[in-house]
This record gives sequence, C-alpha cells and structure tokens, in this order.
Amino acid sequence: MPRTPIDITVPDLTGRRAVVTGGSDGIGLALATRLAGAGAELVLPVRNVRKGQAAVARIVDRHPAADVSLQELDLSSLGSVAALGATLRAEDRPVHLLINNAGVMTPPDRQTTADGIEIQFGTNHLGHVALVAELLPLLRAGRARVTSQISLAAARGTVNWADPNWERSYDGMRAYRQSKIALGLFAVELQRRSEAGGWGITSTLSHPGVAPTSLLSARPEVGRARDTLQVRLIRALSSRRILVGTPATAALPALMAATDPRVAGGRLVGPGGPGHLGGRPAEQSQYRPLRSTEDAARAWQLSEQLIAAATAGRAATLPG
Repeated sequence: MPRTPIDITVPDLTGRRAVVTGGSDGIGLALATRLAGAGAELVLPVRNVRKGQAAVARIVDRHPAADVSLQELDLSSLGSVAALGATLRAEDRPVHLLINNAGVMTPPDRQTTADGIEIQFGTNHLGHVALVAELLPLLRAGRARVTSQISLAAARGTVNWADPNWERSYDGMRAYRQSKIALGLFAVELQRRSEAGGWGITSTLSHPGVAPTSLLSARPEVGRARDTLQVRLIRALSSRRILVGTPATAALPALMAATDPRVAGGRLVGPGGPGHLGGRPAEQSQYRPLRSTEDAARAWQLSEQLIAAATAGRAATLPG
C-alpha cells in the first residue's frame, strides 16, 4: 500500500510579503516555492545570483503567477546585510514573513566571515540577527512572523561564551551547535521583547530534522571539495524513505511555524517521526539549551556587541 504523503495546508498568503534566506536550493527553495504557490509576494535574497535566477525560474515554472523578486545577500558580510536592509527599507513596504533559513555547516577548517567572525557563528547567527535589525521597522509594520531555522544539533551543547569566535581552539561541530543555539536563543528573546515592547512580531523556531541538502555536500566556498560520507548516507536513506526526510518534507516545520497562527511565539516545530529525524511536522518541547531566559538575554547582548564591533557601530541596532 502506498504511503500517505506528508504535507500541511498553507493558508492563502495573497497580499503578504515574505523574505526567505537560503532560498536558492534545498529546503529554502522548497519553502520559497510553497510560499509563492500560496500567493505570497516572495523576496529571495541569495549569495549566488546565478543559482538564484535558476531558483526563480523553477518557482515560476511551477507557479506561473508567482510574484518573485531576486536580491543579493551574503550573510557572511554584515555590509551585504546592511545593503539589503537599505534596499527593502527604501521600498517602504511591510514584511509579513521572514524565514531565517540559510546556513553553513562544519567547514573542514576554521574560517572567518568578511568581518572576521567564525564563519558558522557569523553566517548562521549574526547575519540573521543583523537582518532582523535591518528589517525591524518593516517587520513591525507587517506584524510579522519571524521563523528561525535551528537544528537537531541545538538540542545539546552551549554557547562558547568565553570564546564565541573560536580563536583559542576550534571544533567544527561544536561551533555549528553554538551557531544554532545562539540563533534559537535570539529567537526566544525576540519573542520576549516583542511582547514586552508591543512590537507585534511573533518569533517562532523550527528545525528540519535530517534531509539531503547542500549543508554537507561539496561546497568549495567553505573548503569542502567533495560530498561528505554523512550526506551520501542521508541521500540513500531519504531515497528509500527510511527515517529521514526529503527537502520537501524537511521544509514543512518552518512552513508550519511561519504560517500557522496556532503556533505561538517562542514555540519550536520539527518533524514528529522517530528521533525527530523526519515525519509530519508538530510542535515539540523547547530544547534544553534554549530554556534559560538569562542565556537568551545574554545572547542578544553579545550579538549586538559583536555586530557593533565588526561594523564600527554602523549596523542597525535592535531596541533594548
């Protein structure tokens, strides 16, 4: 007997403006395609314009009436984040959905961003924090839902508070965990501050489980010349629908967290199957490293300090 496809119902998003990072392939492209298909006006900020153009073509091929615009964004450059923020603020149009989805994972050696930040912390976390800061007036105007894509890796570990830039030692997986824990803590604190300040923003969290994406594939830009053994195994399991998901099903938790009003601010959505590796999306208990309100406030403050130091105070700042 054929298995029932895993899917969710997405509400009509006509008249809603959505911004998705990392939308040129994998889970991000699946998210962007579903949002455009639901009628959202989609803004697709990408690092690789050629890949972005191909992604737009795929979206329009599937949904000929889709309204998609391409923008340039390199989350590993705070200057690039500021440029996108300035462009969208100049358009002066509310943003109703923001999905912080893009990321890098475990480069073979320690690398830094254009601003001298360890690349995983700088891209996965600080780049998205800066993007929220840049778009904050538009997010408040749209009473936006902001969904931050974390990871199963964030279920354990901590922020390396004494050396968040991993200058004294480097462990790629621990640094990746840190980047996703920090982003999760920021999302929790964004919800708290929105409620306290009446910003009207709903901040949710999601994780995709495990699926074959480009995170562990060959990525010359992060020093990985060939696919990892892990991604080859994940592809084999995914093709046989064993335990893990596909890019389409792995996109569903973020899609649910971003569009389902029943998902309250501060809540986490992930796959509901064994080990939360795949399966139908559902709300889950908040990961232990994300439960401390003190750590959430500390992550917010540390992020502001690092961004200000990297940009000599020129970057947009989040209200306290």
